[in-house]
Amino acid sequence: MKVFRGFSYNSPHDPCALAIGNFDGVHKGHMVLLARLREAADRLHLPATVLTFNPHPRQYFALKTGTMAHAPATITPLREKIQALSRCHIDQVMIARFNNTTAGLSSEEFIEKILVKALNVKWLIIGENFRFGKGRTGTTDELKKAGERYGFHVEVLPAVKDENGRISSSCIRKALEESDFETVATLLGKPYAISGHVVHGDKIGRNLGFPTANVPIRHYNPILSGVFITRVHGLSENPLPSVSMIGVRPTIESNRHVMLETHILDFDRSCYGSLIQVEFLKKLRDNQKFPDLETLTAAIQNDVNIARSYFAKHKTPVKN
Repeated sequence: MKVFRGFSYNSPHDPCALAIGNFDGVHKGHMVLLARLREAADRLHLPATVLTFNPHPRQYFALKTGTMAHAPATITPLREKIQALSRCHIDQVMIARFNNTTAGLSSEEFIEKILVKALNVKWLIIGENFRFGKGRTGTTDELKKAGERYGFHVEVLPAVKDENGRISSSCIRKALEESDFETVATLLGKPYAISGHVVHGDKIGRNLGFPTANVPIRHYNPILSGVFITRVHGLSENPLPSVSMIGVRPTIESNRHVMLETHILDFDRSCYGSLIQVEFLKKLRDNQKFPDLETLTAAIQNDVNIARSYFAKHKTPVKN
């Protein structure tokens, strides 16, 4: 799969079949839309192409207005979104940087400059709630009329539903906020996980007796915060039982640097530089500031003890 970070309005790509959206999480609803895109692209002998945005437009406006507390948290960072799109057999992904220029395009400019001149779209699919252009004034009806004028077909996909209603990124965010990982897995079609390369840390966890595999959280607003029972994929044939903290470290640091720190139970190999995937199973507690390192160590030991009991109950072998 080809990935294009940005594109030129004056240098059009080859004709394509296109889907537009944020695709945060690439959930089951997205998969229905992407399968339809793949089907049309094959029939028309066009590359199946996705246009997505970074950052999420609502995050951009929240940052611009200083209201980040109201911005939607990100379900999956950009790299994992790209990987998920690849698994859906997409040929190419166009990542549009959402900035002042993009935000300022009128709906007609969006159609003419991006869809027609830059991407050379011949077949387009969007969800029924899709809005575009400055002030979100562009509608699906406007796209259909533009398609007739510029020579591309527009298909509008109705909302995809399950027994609980519409499948959406908002539903997944709500389930993640409630640490309902079973519902999240149902909506995503797979367990919720965060991946990244292990980097060197300050070795404080090791000094406390709980070495951690540290994955930096960069360039997105993670939805999870706290201490969780997890499993690590990528270091062994089978997933390894673990306890993970995601967020800032209030007892140790005063800055707002977000990390994913994972203590793998009974694991003593070096894994620096390894690409791991941390699967979330159950929340243990919120992050909190402890009065000293001794109290922090006792809390971590309690987290580990609870995790051992969890894995013993769920038939995952760990040493005592």
